[in-house]
Amino acid sequence: MGVSGAGKTTVGTSLASALGWRFVEGDELHPAANKEKMRAGVPLTESDRAPWLAALHAVIAHALGRREHLVIACSALKGSYRAILRGDCRGVRFVYLRVAQGVAMARSAARVGHFAGPALVPSQFAVLEEPDDGLAIDGALAPEQIVSAIRDELGM
Repeated sequence: MGVSGAGKTTVGTSLASALGWRFVEGDELHPAANKEKMRAGVPLTESDRAPWLAALHAVIAHALGRREHLVIACSALKGSYRAILRGDCRGVRFVYLRVAQGVAMARSAARVGHFAGPALVPSQFAVLEEPDDGLAIDGALAPEQIVSAIRDELGM
């Protein structure tokens, strides 16, 4: 979890590959209207996010019901969003990739073909509630260092 440009997809795909788990890119579950808003640099509202969070929770619940492990990359910026994602599912862990706003802006600007550009980064920092129940890692580290730290800290 983390703001746009924190490295969620890069780290998530690497972690899932290292563990042999399925990877889910949370951005793919956004409705088209959400993607268009973000492409236009318009932050999402709570009502925009509600169906997306519900869809992500459904993916988590389905995987746990099948005893399947997975890694999901998604912003999960607020505690209330993380509570929706977790719901009544046990074993859900959050890894927060903490980055400075300048790093997130630069990474977002350098991405090609992603609907969430650097214009959204300040609004994401404005609503970000750093988790007190998750693993916080410096997102500026090299992806392989982050994956190693996650595996060490979570005993994987």
